[in-house]
Amino acid sequence: MVALAEEFGTPLVIYDGGLLRDTMRRYVSAFRAHDAQAEVIYASKAFWAQALLRMAHEEGLRVDVASGGELFMALHAGFPAEKIVMHGNAKDARELGEALDAMVGLVVVDGLDEIALLDRLAGERGRTQDVLVRVTPGVKPSTHQYISTGQIDSKFGFSLEGGLAAAAVAACRSAANINLVGLHCHIGSQIFEIGAYRLAAQLLAAFVKEQGGDDLTVMDMGGGLGIAYTRDDEPPSVEAFADMVMDSVSEEWDAAGLPRPRVMVEPGRSIVGRAGITVYRVTGTKDIPGVRRYAAVDGGMSDLMRPMLYGAVYEALLPERPEAEATEVLRLVGKHCESGDVLIQEADLPPIGPGDLVCLPATGAYGVAMASNYNGVTRPAVVFVDNGEATLVVRRETYAELVARDL
Repeated sequence: MVALAEEFGTPLVIYDGGLLRDTMRRYVSAFRAHDAQAEVIYASKAFWAQALLRMAHEEGLRVDVASGGELFMALHAGFPAEKIVMHGNAKDARELGEALDAMVGLVVVDGLDEIALLDRLAGERGRTQDVLVRVTPGVKPSTHQYISTGQIDSKFGFSLEGGLAAAAVAACRSAANINLVGLHCHIGSQIFEIGAYRLAAQLLAAFVKEQGGDDLTVMDMGGGLGIAYTRDDEPPSVEAFADMVMDSVSEEWDAAGLPRPRVMVEPGRSIVGRAGITVYRVTGTKDIPGVRRYAAVDGGMSDLMRPMLYGAVYEALLPERPEAEATEVLRLVGKHCESGDVLIQEADLPPIGPGDLVCLPATGAYGVAMASNYNGVTRPAVVFVDNGEATLVVRRETYAELVARDL
């Protein structure tokens, strides 16, 4: 990391390319050990660099996209359109049209207005689009409210309660240019208590039986498996997650007297999160007597928004002195003109000063993907490392690019 920071500058996001591939392969192997037809779909919103998307395609994953831009990037990376799943709770006519023109494999519909719009747009193109209906089963997992999506009060999906999901299924079935093939359910993110998936499967199986689900042959259970952000976190393994999801669906569909569906899952964070590390350089420290000590780095909320967005917790390490004893508690802050630009509220570190490198592990998900140019800061470079070799896969932005769109 020290050598890479010298070569490519900081802030710098470094990914373990071998770990990325290994995790993708573990996912595919774990789910297909239960059913050779099971499919793993990479949730590209977690990190969508071309190098990563190409890797996911090479490893046999499908990809989900949540906007026209993500669709463009997936196609540009070489994903066959039939392996793309189009998501989003607010897809407009342009994005749905782009998905239809590309002939994506699946569209996950998320509103009655969207169903009507998709039906009309597909009809204008003389084609029929396969869809999944996104449902919210009423399962609220133990995670932050901003990343909990399976409860009834959510901007995503149709709730099973109150007849909304049934109305969506009926709307799809009556649409001339839509082919309903199954359901989609995502209960939340950063989940450690994977027993919630069994409850979701139970509710979904009951709904499919109620709907006379001969056409509901696909069950997308979403993603959500958590990762270790700190040394105290102990998330379930990929294999345990696969066992829980596949066993739950099999047992609940059997109990309901239904033919087993083809299961899909959509991991994102749990593929890329642990594989990424962000390296910063300390620009200065500040002591407020009787209050606290601050250490500022050359990045912050423009490259790692999660702590500010929903209180995500990280730990810090010193690449140049990884074994040094932590003797100080300080607040690690970014360079942006916001009091809330705090990476770690209380970081346990050895004494540090200007020029020292600080790294935050497990920043591979939603760091680069959420990066911005706030305060005119250029977005960071991204490097993949594997077998002792480093490859620059995303270069650092230039100042000229900050004004390239201005007229």
